[in-house]
Amino acid sequence: MRITRLLMTTCLTAAMATGAVASERYATRAPVVMSPDLSAPWVMQLRARPVGSPVNPRNYVVFSEPPSRGVAKQRDRRTARQNLAGNPAVREVSFQRPEPPASEQRPKKPAMDPRFLPQTVAYDGPEKPGTIVIDTSQRFLFLIEAGGTAQRYGVGVGKEGFGWSGTNTISRKAEWPDWNPPASMIERERQKGHYIPAHMEGGIANPLGARALYLGSTLYRVHGTNAPWTIGHAVSSGCIRMRNEDVTDLYERVNVGTKVIVR
Repeated sequence: MRITRLLMTTCLTAAMATGAVASERYATRAPVVMSPDLSAPWVMQLRARPVGSPVNPRNYVVFSEPPSRGVAKQRDRRTARQNLAGNPAVREVSFQRPEPPASEQRPKKPAMDPRFLPQTVAYDGPEKPGTIVIDTSQRFLFLIEAGGTAQRYGVGVGKEGFGWSGTNTISRKAEWPDWNPPASMIERERQKGHYIPAHMEGGIANPLGARALYLGSTLYRVHGTNAPWTIGHAVSSGCIRMRNEDVTDLYERVNVGTKVIVR
């Protein structure tokens, strides 16, 4: 009788426990509250690496703080490149911009021959001081000075078919002159497929350069250029071209009425 009561009590207790577990399974659980502190111990445990594993198995570049724009961003990129370059596990990578194909490279402008740079030379000719003498065959302009010397400059002269000789005087001087090419030049260049405007204001891109000395009533001038590498060559349509710094120096040394001899 006692054994029977004990068994009944045990069964009843088990049934009540099973019912309690079943009811808890479908009950609404309390929300999980996470710490707003990302450095909480339980978060750090999730980030902890297994014992014996390398700290940075793939040599990733890890920043202590998010990269910022501007100088800081460039510094972070440079640091990343240096770290990768020093890592033997990473294949060699060139961070330099590759050279463009030969067909896309701009041709380099030839340097001017240094013998065409300004210099003082001896002069024993018949012309008086203050006269300008231009030797088109040698590509030199001489400003005759007192004492048996002359200031010599390199010049560009008229190409084949456009050379000339004669004596004139400087009729006008202009700083950063406008360019009004003659109609014959515009048409001649148009037939070659080149476009020349009927008027171009003075400036660094203007073919007349920084200064111009107009010769009498002709269309010829002694002027600067936007192509200094052409000095020493026969390239113009008859004008005498000089480097901008040289024609500026000559401009300050001569006045309207100066005699100009072209040979």
